[in-house]
Amino acid sequence: MLTLHSVCLRLSGAFHFLRSTPMLRVVASLSLLVVSVVPLCHAADPTIQTGETIYRKGVLISGEALEGKRDDGATSMGADAACINCHQRSGLGSKEGRISIPPITGRYLFHARASSVENLDLPYVEGIRPNREPYTDESLAKAIREGIDSEGKPLNYLMPRYQLNDADMAALIGHLKHLDQRRLPGVDDTVLHFATIITPDADPIKAKGMLDVIEHYFAVKNTFPIGATPPVRSSRKMMYMVNRHWQLHIWRLNGPATGWQMQLEKHLAQEPVLAVVSGIGGANWAPVHAFCEKSTIPCLFPNVEAPPAEADRDFYSLYFSKGVLLEAGLIANNLLKQHDENMVTQIRQVYRAGDGGEEGAMALAALLEPHGFKFEAHALAKELPASSVANALNETKSENVLVLWLRPPDISALSQVPDVPSTVFVSGLLGGLEHAPLPPDWRKRIQLTYPFDLPKHRRVGVDFARGWFSISHIPVVDEQVQADTYLACGLLAETLSHMTDTFVREYLIERMQSMIEHRIVTGYYPHLALASGQRFASKGGYIVRFASGEGKDVIKPSEWIRP
Repeated sequence: MLTLHSVCLRLSGAFHFLRSTPMLRVVASLSLLVVSVVPLCHAADPTIQTGETIYRKGVLISGEALEGKRDDGATSMGADAACINCHQRSGLGSKEGRISIPPITGRYLFHARASSVENLDLPYVEGIRPNREPYTDESLAKAIREGIDSEGKPLNYLMPRYQLNDADMAALIGHLKHLDQRRLPGVDDTVLHFATIITPDADPIKAKGMLDVIEHYFAVKNTFPIGATPPVRSSRKMMYMVNRHWQLHIWRLNGPATGWQMQLEKHLAQEPVLAVVSGIGGANWAPVHAFCEKSTIPCLFPNVEAPPAEADRDFYSLYFSKGVLLEAGLIANNLLKQHDENMVTQIRQVYRAGDGGEEGAMALAALLEPHGFKFEAHALAKELPASSVANALNETKSENVLVLWLRPPDISALSQVPDVPSTVFVSGLLGGLEHAPLPPDWRKRIQLTYPFDLPKHRRVGVDFARGWFSISHIPVVDEQVQADTYLACGLLAETLSHMTDTFVREYLIERMQSMIEHRIVTGYYPHLALASGQRFASKGGYIVRFASGEGKDVIKPSEWIRP
């Protein structure tokens, strides 16, 4: 009976044989099978799996918690003691203030001594020590247990000492060696490959606007390479990176969401990429998010209104905002402040079935039902005309809190509703922010969720994007989507310029996390930041009112809210 390990060995051998023969063109399907099985083979190695658990979660083979002790007596346990906290998922280290945490993947630990970084045949990362004596398995075990490096010198006092048995130590060292990626997907000697994804339920006008921006950004970057005059330090490696061509692959999905996973896998097999940049979806982005996590591909700031609820627990996808989920938090925060526990508050929510507003409505109910709020949902079928909104709202009682998760065509139909309830919330993200086509009577009464900086405050940041659109002759069809796409491309360029030629997917995410909070021009957002484990760069918003029944001026009754 064949084991999974033996199957992996046979498939791997077959693949390497076929690579050197013309037969590969004929048996492309077998190649795709090997590509899909090889990650499974790695994951099935029990030593690597165990080492990964120690490294990431601080759990030993026995199931007991990893324990780390420092010379000053400080002790950490379990997840708090895990190596990933300092050396990061990539193993390439980080920088905290003046302290550089070194890379600890096998290539960096066991490299031969070199006189300088320029003479070291390794991609540059901060904290690298080119002239250090190379580690062996034995000296590395001593460093982990006793805090003594390969030259017999004490390690930094921040490095804990771990009393691992031989089996745990072997597993951990095996994982450190496995972290090295010699063949980086989407990277070759002259080109960096990226993809952008468009789902079939994405707004076609917004999708066209997004593509106009990203395609032109790539074209300009390839014409005028960023950082063409590199710094003196490690100039050979810097030039190697900055002169690479950026190749954009557009992955358009079609059909029902159940088929997207297979389509994405096919795209990836045919066009391996380093990362997914921007992209745009409709009400359902979850299959794309799941694909990126499963395939370990960074998905950088897609234009989506309802990110998956599990995004906070994942790693490879970064978002500017939680979208309608954030709006639900803003409304819940507002209602809880004035909630009388002795009274039952009835909330009526109106949205289109299958649209992003449905996710917002569900999120709001989940937040408030535990506090005694009662909900009534009115889901309008997609095919019903906008006049159906008026029919739904005429059933609303004056004492109800009304929450509208509607888009501009449906909001326009509010003119057919004579009575405005006393408390009304409208999704600014779906409704068009200050451009929402609200009738005057409604404009005076509603409270608008606003998950961005206010217009007068964001003017300077957005002017950079507007000026670039104008110079580039890009028509502005949706300013917020296009400004976010421009911002995503800029963040990618800045991050890559600091990565030299260390094109590791996890490292790309980690570098972006550390750099984003220093960005001055942030478009629609007052501030962006991503601490470790955070996937949403903008954390709050406002609830605003219109200054009058006419015009687009909005006022904020309160400061920035972080639900």
